Amino acid sequence: MLNVAAIPQDEKKAAFVSESRENRARCYEMSEQMTEEVATNAETFRQYLDTQSRFDRYTANNVLLIMAQRPDAQRLGDYGYWRDQGAFVRRSERRNPVLIMEPGKEYERDDGSIGQYYNAKKVYDITQTNMRVQEEPEQKIEDRTLIRALVNNPPVAIESTDPEDMPVYDKGALFVPEDGKIYVRTGMDAQDIFQSLTPELLLAQIAKGNRDFNRDEYAFHAYCASYILCRKCGVETGRYDFTHAPEQFEGLEPQEVRSELSVIRNAASEVSARMAKVLDFGKNHRTQEQAR
Repeated sequence: MLNVAAIPQDEKKAAFVSESRENRARCYEMSEQMTEEVATNAETFRQYLDTQSRFDRYTANNVLLIMAQRPDAQRLGDYGYWRDQGAFVRRSERRNPVLIMEPGKEYERDDGSIGQYYNAKKVYDITQTNMRVQEEPEQKIEDRTLIRALVNNPPVAIESTDPEDMPVYDKGALFVPEDGKIYVRTGMDAQDIFQSLTPELLLAQIAKGNRDFNRDEYAFHAYCASYILCRKCGVETGRYDFTHAPEQFEGLEPQEVRSELSVIRNAASEVSARMAKVLDFGKNHRTQEQAR
């Protein structure tokens, strides 16, 4: 029993390199497949936004990878993360990681520009550990606090306006670049204010410093980012309709689709970061292992 030969270090290293290469290739393949599904199916696109709202610190590409492998994931971390939480990954789940991509070393291309390698990283959902999964209560924020957080340090001035004085009569809020203001119709409740104001705030921050800002060019991004913020903050989302979302991606290559998803993710993240100064989003952020 004791006559067991040690595995040479060179063989271990070669096996590790081979596995890493295979995992990286698998990530690229999964990302391409999921990108196509998200870009061509309205319901899958909504599911992507839902997943991005749960894992708001993850890149758009890594959210696609999560969807491809474990769409019902609740909380992800590597071995070290779960060890710090006083838990461990169950032995039966160690061969079923969720693969995400993280930045590796930089390199110089033939043309002199700098590129960056990406490595596949193994993370595991809480359901794959011995930690008890507790259903977290739906996040409920007091209306006053919710709106105070939303208007914290806005990119432009926000002005309450009587319905008859609104620039567009049928809108609850409207960003007017020429005035450098967002007009918000008076008389709305907190939910309506949040739903109406979030896309206009997003458009205002996109327009900041952009002389060529075109509202139509970014309206879809703002609409989707508004949905993400509503999901994150427990605001009702029944009025959001993504039936025509696939039309936004027609003719785009997968890399271009992921770039559009990143614009949505980054826009929502910027507003969320400002809101975090008022709201305690820290708890949720600590439950996620950041994947830039």
